[in-house]
Amino acid sequence: MQVSHTPAAVSAAFDDPNLIAHAGLVPVMRLAERCGLPRLVTEKVKLTGVTNGAGAAADAKVTSIVAGMVAGADSIDDLDVLRHGAMPTMFGGIRAPSTLGTFLRAFTHGHALQLHAVHRRFLGALAAHTPLLPGADQMAFIDVDSTHKRVYGRTKQGAEYGRFKGIRTLHPLLATICTPQSRPVIAGVRMRRGKAADSRGAPKFVSEALATAAEAGCTGTRILRADSQFYNAGVIAACRRAGAHFSITTGMNPSIKRAILAIPDQAWRQITYPTAVPDPETGELISDAEVAEIPAHTAFASRKKTERVTARLIVRRVRDLAKPAVVGEQGELFPAWRYHPFFTDNPAPTLQAEREHRHHAVIEQVIADSKASAMAHLPSAHFHANAAWLTLWAMAYNLLRATGALTSAFHAKATTATLRAHLIHVPARLARSARRITLHLPHNWRWQHAWTHLFDTVHAPPEPG
Repeated sequence: MQVSHTPAAVSAAFDDPNLIAHAGLVPVMRLAERCGLPRLVTEKVKLTGVTNGAGAAADAKVTSIVAGMVAGADSIDDLDVLRHGAMPTMFGGIRAPSTLGTFLRAFTHGHALQLHAVHRRFLGALAAHTPLLPGADQMAFIDVDSTHKRVYGRTKQGAEYGRFKGIRTLHPLLATICTPQSRPVIAGVRMRRGKAADSRGAPKFVSEALATAAEAGCTGTRILRADSQFYNAGVIAACRRAGAHFSITTGMNPSIKRAILAIPDQAWRQITYPTAVPDPETGELISDAEVAEIPAHTAFASRKKTERVTARLIVRRVRDLAKPAVVGEQGELFPAWRYHPFFTDNPAPTLQAEREHRHHAVIEQVIADSKASAMAHLPSAHFHANAAWLTLWAMAYNLLRATGALTSAFHAKATTATLRAHLIHVPARLARSARRITLHLPHNWRWQHAWTHLFDTVHAPPEPG
């Protein structure tokens, strides 16, 4: 492809007031309104105690930030992407980035909790209005994990040197919900200081995530999955109080080592993965492993009896490729293995339970997505402003996932970047006639049928209650 005219014959001017760059925001924000986002913010978010007017029109400010994140904004200044061309004609109440920054800096811990309540109810409404979590009435997985986000501002509250030497971070905690047929959505987020322990506040957070899953329609079997940082009695007790199952990596502590050494050789079952999977310790791709189960392993045996838990200990072992199989002329006498145990009360058969536990890695897709979009920066020096930003990103992420679920089977599982490229970043020209607005979009747009289906669905009259 090459430019069809000489440089002298081409010019450019930013002078058309009837164009918008992100026509996909029209059906997306219509869906947000149908699911009650402005109403929920008005009911729940009360920025009391501020004297500069930051708490006024919280619904307009929240929807402006969410719309900007949907369009790809990853900082407060980037929210100015909403103020161009005919956007003020298409949308009312768009706020300037300076206004939105003042709004975020007015948040306290209590206000952040109000925003969490909006997020939970908004997710429930999205699940009720769209096929966001198909099969949730049969089985749902709740995954919990933490991540570190590097920050550079020396005055950022809560940024500390933690796990990574010489790197200052904040330490968000995430919980996601998915089903065997769906991509994950975000059940809850928490912002924490950089050197906070991974499991700090985990039992309460797990309880909230499981309650959110129930509000989102997960009425069947619920299984909480987590890494070894969350292997503690409090997390398991939270699962049992909520009537959920658990599947948690244990790590190799002394009691686990003794239990593994007691497994007889004939108990190990050979499995071959259809596609190679990465080893959690080395990152190497593995295709073969062996699995064994201890049907009744008692965890936390040093605690009082009411806190001890007896359940299944399932162990996967793979050959340690760092150690040669043959030394000199003599063959290997004792093969070297690396063990990956997890503790679970999942009622599924052993191999199925092991496969479902490995799928916990799906939460890494959400974390990667966050760092490639609105979480590329934590834009404020104020800790609670960044906490609010994190929660607003979770709302925007879930809104995009619901948009994809309404659009097509392909977009229901597409990445956020793909949803933006296909559905959001579509230019349009506004034409007004007889008090109606018509969006004129590009001819031969590759995904025009999917976009039109989304637009028609969210603009159709609501079904009778």
